[in-house]
Amino acid sequence: MKKKIILSALVLLIAIAGFFAWKFFGPAVKVVDSQDEYLYIHTGSSLEDVKNQLQQNNFLKGTGWFYSTSRLLKYNTVKPGKYKMKPGMSLVNLVRMLKNGSQTPVNFVITKLRTKEALASKAGKNFESDSLQFINFLNSPDSLKAYDLDTNIVMTAVMPFTYTIKWNSRPGEIFEHFYTAYKTFWTEDRKQKAAKLNMSPAAVSTLASIIDEETNAKSDRPNIASVYLNRIAKGMPLQADPTIKFAMRNFELRRILNAYLDTPSPYNTYINKGLPPGPICTPQLETIDAVLDSPKTEYIYFVASPAFDGTHVFTTNYEDHMKNAKLYQQELNKRNIK
Repeated sequence: MKKKIILSALVLLIAIAGFFAWKFFGPAVKVVDSQDEYLYIHTGSSLEDVKNQLQQNNFLKGTGWFYSTSRLLKYNTVKPGKYKMKPGMSLVNLVRMLKNGSQTPVNFVITKLRTKEALASKAGKNFESDSLQFINFLNSPDSLKAYDLDTNIVMTAVMPFTYTIKWNSRPGEIFEHFYTAYKTFWTEDRKQKAAKLNMSPAAVSTLASIIDEETNAKSDRPNIASVYLNRIAKGMPLQADPTIKFAMRNFELRRILNAYLDTPSPYNTYINKGLPPGPICTPQLETIDAVLDSPKTEYIYFVASPAFDGTHVFTTNYEDHMKNAKLYQQELNKRNIK
């Protein structure tokens, strides 16, 4: 009889131990929609806030055992961040992840951005800080002074890379990633090439941004760079059509009419000589190098080819340029492009 009691007690203890082991180490997390597989813990959140989020997002059926696991593992300090919720994750693994702050970073991809507002909007959608905080940082001379940048040329430091950044990073911390990549790109060799052109890295990036807006034809970029450098050297206005689009903040324009050329703006290179105050988009790295390695030519003019193949026709004199421009205008009219 005594053996039966002991055996029953052992079975009961094993069953209880198994139950607790299942609760702590068994599958607990569920993910209903792969689009919502992340838990976002905001700065200043409490353990109660975390519990509520887990419940509201249906990651856990209940939160009682989550509290027990948190006490067991001494999870007291909440660390903000973006945490990936894996289906079937145990409570122990969940709490350990949150306790250690093992968040999933954001892969923030920069391609072509035309304005600071566009960057702020994109960042606000990907990080804890909102777009207003980002634009305030980008428009703050005090914030940018440490980087030897100003509010006009700040976007030259935002280069087309993929940045791995923590979700809860502040605007200044995020910009630090941009600036580190910018400084790495601008090697001594590139800076020396820029100096030979009597240009700063920011000026090179600004010119490259205009070229990128002019053409998608990789082969034409060096010659377009040479045209603009020749115009700068001769004291001629750049007369770059993309700067009119930027000045008007109308990037859908397909045809620049004479009526647009008087648009009042420091970015209008028809009425202002030299480069605009800053870039009109984030240029491709290849285009920056196309400026730095641009050939020595006598070209002063270029116009899009009437073949509409994305290439351009380059000339050294105004008469030939006007003939080529007329052919292109005729093709625009034929295609009814306004």
